[in-house]
Amino acid sequence: MFSIFRKKITKNEIIENLGFVDLHSHLIPNIDDGAKNLKQSIELIKSLKEIGYKKLITTPHIMIDAYPNSELDITTKLLNLKLNLAKENIAITIEAAAEYYIDEGFLEHLYNKPLLINSEYLLFETSYMSKPMNLEDQIHEINAKGYKPLFAHPERYRYIKDFDKEYYRFKELGVYFQLDLNSIGGFYGKDAHKKATYLVDKGLVDFIGSDTHNKKHINNLLESLNESNFWYKLFKKNKILNKNLL
Repeated sequence: MFSIFRKKITKNEIIENLGFVDLHSHLIPNIDDGAKNLKQSIELIKSLKEIGYKKLITTPHIMIDAYPNSELDITTKLLNLKLNLAKENIAITIEAAAEYYIDEGFLEHLYNKPLLINSEYLLFETSYMSKPMNLEDQIHEINAKGYKPLFAHPERYRYIKDFDKEYYRFKELGVYFQLDLNSIGGFYGKDAHKKATYLVDKGLVDFIGSDTHNKKHINNLLESLNESNFWYKLFKKNKILNKNLL
C-alpha cells in the first residue's frame, strides 16, 4: 500500500484508506450522550463530511439504565434526521446501528433483531473499569446468533492489564476490534494511547471509528489525523475493514 521509504501520509490518504466510512458515532439528536439537539447533529455531520467521510454509520448507546433506547426509537429518529439533512441539502449517506452495553438487558436485544453494522457486525461495549463476569458467555451468544462481535474501543478498558493474554483471548473468541480514532492522538489519556499502540503494533485492529459525540471530538479528531507516523504503521500492520462497509 505504501512505500517502505515513505513513512508519512496525508489526511486525505488516511480517510481514503478508511474507505471514507465512519462506523461509530453518536449523531442522532437527543437520544444519548451525543448530539443534544438537531442543530448540533447537523453541525457534527457537516464537519465529518468536510473531513472527507462519505458514509456515516451512527451508533446510539443502548443501556438498560442510562439510555434505554429501542431499535425502533433509533430507526425512527434516524429517519427524521435524514429528512432534515435533505432539507439542508447535506448529501451524505447515513445509517444507524447501535452500541450495545453488556448488561442485564443485552440478551433481550440480541434475541430481538439488533441493529447491526452492515447486517453482520454487532458493536458492543462494557464498563471501562470492571470486566463483566459473563462477558465470554455473551460473546458466545453473539456468535451463536450468527453475528460478528465487534468490540468498541478495546484500548479504553482499564480492566485489561495483561495485553498478550487478554487481547488475544478476545481474538480466540472471534471478536473484531474497533479502535477509536481519538485514542491515536492521546485524547483518552496515556493508558488508552499505550493500548492503542500495542494493538496497532500487533496488527489486531480491524476497524477505526471516530466515536464522535460533540465538537470537541471533531477538533481532536483533526489533530489525530496529523499523527502521520502512527497512521502509516496502522495501515502497514493491520487489515482495516472500513472499506468493506461503503
